[in-house]
Amino acid sequence: MTPEEVLARLDAPLSLRKRVGYLALGFAGLTGSGLIGLLWATEPGLPARTEAAFAVLVAIGLGWAAFGGWAVTRRAPLFARDRVVAGWFGVAAWLAFSVGGLAITVTRHKLEPALLGVVLALGVLAVVNLRAARRARAALLRRRAELT
Repeated sequence: MTPEEVLARLDAPLSLRKRVGYLALGFAGLTGSGLIGLLWATEPGLPARTEAAFAVLVAIGLGWAAFGGWAVTRRAPLFARDRVVAGWFGVAAWLAFSVGGLAITVTRHKLEPALLGVVLALGVLAVVNLRAARRARAALLRRRAELT
């Protein structure tokens, strides 16, 4: 492959496969938010902590839907920017889940070891995913700089 061919592939917008994947992600976020919102609206007398959990889950679903819409509408090459944005959003969703889960646990005056394990495992997964995305983006940008 010539450098011009490599640059042409690097400068290409998202592939059809990735666009369909991001479209599915957006619809999944909307569907999840809609279903949780519907459950929230039709169940009277829920405890405050359940309502707070539903609100966070709806916000996370809408956030993923917005991200999917953003990624699908990009016409310029992203150079793995979509992966970095998804990684940061994953870390933000993990933080919201962690803070909420730990706040509910603390108000019940009992720290659950299982919750702590899940929070730590999800945190490690989110950070590893973000780090891999940032490395992939840096490698693509470095390669583009070398070829130009």
